[in-house]
Amino acid sequence: MLKNAHAYTKLPASDPQRARKFYVERLGFTPEWEMAGHIWLNHADGSSILVFPSSGKASGDHDQCGWVVDDVEAEVADLRSRGVVFEEFPDRRFVNGISVDGPFRAAWFKDSEGNLLNVRSKGQPSRHD
Repeated sequence: MLKNAHAYTKLPASDPQRARKFYVERLGFTPEWEMAGHIWLNHADGSSILVFPSSGKASGDHDQCGWVVDDVEAEVADLRSRGVVFEEFPDRRFVNGISVDGPFRAAWFKDSEGNLLNVRSKGQPSRHD
């Protein structure tokens, strides 16, 4: 049954080497394997991402991958120190690049290929309400 299977995210890359550099240098991943422009990235919790060569264009208008983290502020600060630039949207309230609307604190950024990614809290109420 699918509910018992390993799920993974697939992200398109028009330039696999540029994408590899982003995921390794900016996000800190070590590829599990690479073949013909495909890059497999494992996470400590067993989830994974496959970055694959694609002639298509990432839409960038919805989240394509996200991470639930213990401390959004610390994660955003770490990613910023690595050169990651965060997005803000007019329909949300942001404090230091982090959305403080609703039960989750979240921040969004694009990878080198235009895929929209996010980090979010585990659901504790916003400290900025």
